Amino acid sequence: MDEGTLKMEWAMKHMPILKTIENRLRKEKPFRGVRISIALHLEAKTANLAYILHEGGAEVAITGSNPLTTQDDVAMALSKRGVIVSAKYGETEKEYWENYNKILDITPHIIIDDGGDLVSLVHTKRKELLKDIVGCCEETTTGVIRDKALEKEGRLKFPVVAVNNGQCKYLFDNRYGTGQSTWDGIIRTTNMNIAGKNVVIAGYGWVGKGVAMRAKGLGARVSVTEVNPIRAIEAYMDGFTVLPMKDACEIGEIFITCTANTNVIDARYFELLRDGAVLANAGHFNVEIKMDELEKIAVNKKEVRKNITEYRLNNKNKIYVLGEGRLVNLACADGHPIEIMDLSFALQALSVEYILKNKRKLENKVYEVPEEVDLQVAETMLDSYGIKIDKLTKKQVDYLTKSH
Repeated sequence: MDEGTLKMEWAMKHMPILKTIENRLRKEKPFRGVRISIALHLEAKTANLAYILHEGGAEVAITGSNPLTTQDDVAMALSKRGVIVSAKYGETEKEYWENYNKILDITPHIIIDDGGDLVSLVHTKRKELLKDIVGCCEETTTGVIRDKALEKEGRLKFPVVAVNNGQCKYLFDNRYGTGQSTWDGIIRTTNMNIAGKNVVIAGYGWVGKGVAMRAKGLGARVSVTEVNPIRAIEAYMDGFTVLPMKDACEIGEIFITCTANTNVIDARYFELLRDGAVLANAGHFNVEIKMDELEKIAVNKKEVRKNITEYRLNNKNKIYVLGEGRLVNLACADGHPIEIMDLSFALQALSVEYILKNKRKLENKVYEVPEEVDLQVAETMLDSYGIKIDKLTKKQVDYLTKSH
């Protein structure tokens, strides 16, 4: 059996929620006649999501949402299972957009996006597709922000379910998933000891919280930079040092950006970094560490280890960037733990079904994941792990819903 198939099967053994959904979809075929285009990080867990949608009757086309995260063996295995795959590891920017266009050539009814590039493309250069698209599911914070901007401007042409905002996504995926997998990528790539290191976390949202928590568990001295005063207080009360990025540059040995924003570490800071500083991005696009600005000011650049690029600056200091500034947990490792993505991708599958069932009721705006979908995923997970919980009595329900 080929390596990609083995990876998919191993992942599916640890995705009991998705397996439960697959069993139902295979019988009911609710997606018969539906075309779905997907742009996600193409590895084994994502491949299983695409496959179960296909098994539910859909025609599915998929590409990778990041040039460094596609696993070619998994892409090959998935294509053998009837899914249209247009992706490869290390693709150029031109190939990236060509593959995005190829998966749109099926004229999708539903798109599943990661970061908003697919939505942007159909709103700009592929407007002819808008009449057929009934909705979108967005996986990330960045994408939700971009889609809400379109909605605010009155330019969003179909409903979007913000899967990223589902409780079974952000409470677990962003905190426990990114928290663990970021350090998997850093440790696997650098082989460095973390205990005793000065680690700087830029941003204290759910991702920052998860990365900081794991850093603390590894024995690091953790500092947090923030622009939001409430999150800064959270970081302080969680026991971390809070300081501006300028001051953090003097002490930081490992920097991890977690903001979903641009120019977090840029030309303002590069020459302030101490010699040997390691930079990694756990946000979304490769804009948090401004690589184009770093390329301009560096006097020398070389790869010193797979996925580690050394930049020597005018002041003789050397700084090291992991995975070209792209998502370190996917560019340098295998992404979120399987069980975490089981939750997230179960939300994706059920959100696709929700859009199709409610397509005549939904307006062209960004919707939260329906509570019943979140609860269904959570209950299925508890059941698959043999965990039982209490239920409210009628008296308790009445107490909570009636005035006293």
